[in-house]
Amino acid sequence: MIYKRFELGNEIEFTAIIDNKFKSSSLAVYFITELNEKTAAVNNLGISILTVSSSQYRTYASLCEKLSELYGAGLGSLARKKGDAQILGLRASWLDNKYALNGEDINGEMRRLLQSCIFEPNISGKEFDPDSFNIVKKDLIDRIDGELNQKRSYAISQAAKTAFKGEPAECTGYGSREAAAEATSGDALSAYHELMKTARIEVYYVSPNEDSSFAEMFAEGFKDIERAPRKASVRNHSPLKPESVTVSEEFDVNQCKMVLAFKTDSDDKYALKMLSIIYGEMPFSKLFLSVREKLSLCYYCTSTSISAKGTFFVDSGIERCNIDKARDEILAQLEEIKKGNITDEEIESSLMALDNAILQIGDTPSSYISWFFDCFSDGQYITPEEHFEKFKAVTKEKIIEAANSLKLDTVYLMLDKEVQEQ
Repeated sequence: MIYKRFELGNEIEFTAIIDNKFKSSSLAVYFITELNEKTAAVNNLGISILTVSSSQYRTYASLCEKLSELYGAGLGSLARKKGDAQILGLRASWLDNKYALNGEDINGEMRRLLQSCIFEPNISGKEFDPDSFNIVKKDLIDRIDGELNQKRSYAISQAAKTAFKGEPAECTGYGSREAAAEATSGDALSAYHELMKTARIEVYYVSPNEDSSFAEMFAEGFKDIERAPRKASVRNHSPLKPESVTVSEEFDVNQCKMVLAFKTDSDDKYALKMLSIIYGEMPFSKLFLSVREKLSLCYYCTSTSISAKGTFFVDSGIERCNIDKARDEILAQLEEIKKGNITDEEIESSLMALDNAILQIGDTPSSYISWFFDCFSDGQYITPEEHFEKFKAVTKEKIIEAANSLKLDTVYLMLDKEVQEQ
């Protein structure tokens, strides 16, 4: 594997990963900007519209037809949050020229297509093409409406909204329904121009062969854009509330949800990750073995460490009658870790799980992109092997110290209406 990273312009970096085991190339463009309830939805629209048409391919149908001709090449968008930043992006993938049946220049065709989509969007007057805008607007509203159908992710999202109240991270990465419904194609175009000017931009190119033409294309595209980047904070620990807060909502559900959010002032992300695995991320974890298996208090119970915000989430699917018992046992298992009740087997199993995950980095182009973007977010470029060595250096005492740093901040409950009314 060959790794290269270099600057293309003011707060624009290009990362190339060359690995000849792949048969296709992938490219990701990330726009990193401030997360804000007022702009999140329109920012999303301003970037996602670049993947449905361009000045060269005026309709979604014609763009899809071109991608199909290029042996089923892919092009899509993304919107999410990381810490207090909004991450917007485009992702593309295509077959390497070596496998073209008739000698087509797939790389060149995709480069020209991406250049058109990103730097020559489908603009009509002072707005994006209305038909293209309506497609992405409907998709965004449908996504927001559909979140409620995913009860587990909705519960976690609502817990985060309470845990991070007053902080940028209380917003979702794709914005509110109200903001999406009110946005116009002119608003989206303004957001696009603003992001091209002010966002931190990270480009990742993964390919079996070196090809400088993609970096040159981006350098040329941004050459005449007056850049004035604004810093967006990715890592920013959330302050602990003076007292923990409990929020509940009622829905027509058969299974209640409970999410506990813990805050920490520790910066030892390696110890915190080890703690999370031992506590609740794996089938051998304490929450799984005790709350679910031994006591049968829930359908699932897992933990997640959000290091960028210094926050732990423990989420569970549960019957209403077991809520108090399950919460007590979740807290009790954390107390066990605080007391030092961690076995060598638990530490070894955690390291094996981490080793397995790290070994998969590089299996796919997307795993490379995720790895190096996380390195950028952490401000530390290290190899997966170096990363694993840091986990191996975590002592039992460090895990106990990390556990003792956790304080309960928020409890979110999704309750069933029918049980309450009986």
